[in-house]
Parts: sequence; structure tokens; C-alpha cells
Amino acid sequence: MNIQEIYKLAIDLGIKNDFRTKAQIDRILKRKKEKYDKLDKKEKELFDVDSLTNPYPDSRVQNNNGVKSVKRVRAGIDIDAGELMIAQYLNNHNPRKKTDLVIGHHPLGKGLADLSEVMHLQADVLALYGVPINIAESVLRPKISEISRAINPANHYKTVDAAKSLDMNLMNVHTPADNMVAKFVEKKVIQDKPEYVEDILKSLLEIPEYREAEKRGFGPVLFVGSKENRVGKIAFTEITGGTEGSPKIYEKMSQAGIGTIIAMHQSEEHRKEAEKAHMNVVIAGHISSDSIGMNLFLDELEKRGIEIVPCSGLIRVSRNKKNK
Repeated sequence: MNIQEIYKLAIDLGIKNDFRTKAQIDRILKRKKEKYDKLDKKEKELFDVDSLTNPYPDSRVQNNNGVKSVKRVRAGIDIDAGELMIAQYLNNHNPRKKTDLVIGHHPLGKGLADLSEVMHLQADVLALYGVPINIAESVLRPKISEISRAINPANHYKTVDAAKSLDMNLMNVHTPADNMVAKFVEKKVIQDKPEYVEDILKSLLEIPEYREAEKRGFGPVLFVGSKENRVGKIAFTEITGGTEGSPKIYEKMSQAGIGTIIAMHQSEEHRKEAEKAHMNVVIAGHISSDSIGMNLFLDELEKRGIEIVPCSGLIRVSRNKKNK
């Protein structure tokens, strides 16, 4: 596979594992194409044409030097200049084990600049759990603007420029991987039919990445509620969708009949609002959840003969090896 084929596979897997239907995503892309077609020539020159086929603008190819075939990938959660220098150092000292591509999870470059755009996904997911779409959009809109402003002054291209200086191929896969872990965890928990909150924690600890995270000191934890509480309706609304949404949404979720949220991570402000809404909040874990999503994607590369070298906090678990 070449880099563009790997990128397309990531987007395709993201769509396949999206909580939204493909028809919904197609309508979103069609609407964007219609807007693009109405732009004049100068406006089209500034338009992100990638967004016409990629519904996840936080996931991008950051540098591609034209390598024809990727044989070995170095993959991690947060890629920076240090990780790229390590890859180059190892390449220089063992050319037979050369890294052809570095894949990070968290957004870089334009993917970071466009992170807030992915958050609209959250409104659609909330609607699936019974929160009226008009309320979900109204509550989320100010938060999306806030995230956009917060990201605006960042040095978005620092790591991308380092990759170009080192002639190192670089891409990141964010929301597609988050979609994959969201669907994976949802399937596991629902199959286990938890009645009490402690049952959810037990279910999560049967997943290798969460079990390893527990050994390392950052396993699944209960942020709000009691282990003795019954779970009620479970929502997986805080695993994908760019980054943390609005703290004002919990009251609306409670009114929609949701009793328990399973999330990657949660700020103190959000925790307090969830507590006010009498919800249970189970934090599965940030880096461990990211690892699951990346592993599911990396397993697909592994099936295609690409060697995976983990780095930067990735808890690598290959489900291909498990099935051999």
C-alpha cells in the first residue's frame, strides 16, 4: 500500500464505524459540494478540497515524499519532533528496519486547525440517544466556537515542518480511530448486558488495552455515581466527536432518559454538571481508548503485510495475532 491508499482506508473505516449512517454522511458531503460549486474561482483556491470526500478534517496526510510502498509503520498517540527524530535515528542505524511512515493519533497541522469541525458529529450522536437535534446543536454550537478560538493561536505546523525537514512521511488518524473504538466498546458492553455500574467496569477490564492501563495506573474509573447504581440507558457519546463537548448537555441527556455515560475523559466542570443531572459517568480512559481505536486501524494495515512498530504511549494489542 502507498500512503494515499492507507489514508483512504482510514477514512473508509471511519465511515463504516460512524454512529451515523452512510446516507447521513453522504448528505453532509453533498451539501459541502453544493457550497463549493457556488464559490468563485478565488474562493475555490482557498477551499479545502479534501473535505469534499473526507468527513473527518482532523485526520490528514501531513507529509508524503512519494514512497511507493509502505512496509513498516511507526505508530503512536502523540507525534512530535522528538518521535520523528527517534524514527530517523533508528533508520540511520538499521536501514533494513526503516520506517516508511509515521502515524499519529492526535491532530496535527491542518487537522489540528480543523478539529472543531468534527464536533458537529456529537449533535448527530446525541440525537440517536433521544436528545432533539435542535437542542443538541444549540447547546453544542457555543462550545464548538470556543474550541475553534482556543485552537486558533496554536503552532499547528510545528511537527509537520519537522517531518518535512527530516523527509519523514507523516499522517494522523483521529476521528476514524475514535469511531472504531466507540463502536467496539459499545458492542462489548451491550453484549455483556450490565445491570449495575460495577458491571460496566468489569466489562471494560476484559478488554486488553484497559486491563494493561489498569496495571499502569490509569485504568477505567467511576467519576460520577456509585458502583451500586443501576445503569439505566447507556450512552457512548463521549468517545468520538473531536474533543469534549458542552457541559450543559447533561441535563438534556438526563431528560432524554440516559442514565450512564461511558467516556474517554472528562473535565471537572463537566463532571460537576453530570453529577447535577444525577448521571453515572464511567471514564474508560483516554490513552487506552485511543490505543484501542488505533489498534483496530493498525490491525487492518497488518493484515495487508505492513509491520507495526508502536511508540508514543500506544498500548499495542494485535487482534490478528490473537486469532492465529
